[in-house]
Amino acid sequence: MSVARTTEINALSPESFEAAINEGLERAKQTLRQVREAWIKDQIIMLDEDGSVAGYQVRMVITFVLEESGGGAAI
Repeated sequence: MSVARTTEINALSPESFEAAINEGLERAKQTLRQVREAWIKDQIIMLDEDGSVAGYQVRMVITFVLEESGGGAAI
């Protein structure tokens, strides 16, 4: 049996939503082990003073499996 946990992160890219998603996933995998899935909760277009697109932000929920250690689960 496994136990999972979630964490919410925001990622921003000046290029695209896809680039922001990839950036967020890569960063999550550097810190979290056993990342299993991601749910894109929000997509936000950031605008500059002129109203032009300045960036793409995603808010995502990352699910990762907790590792077993001695007396219980740990991250």
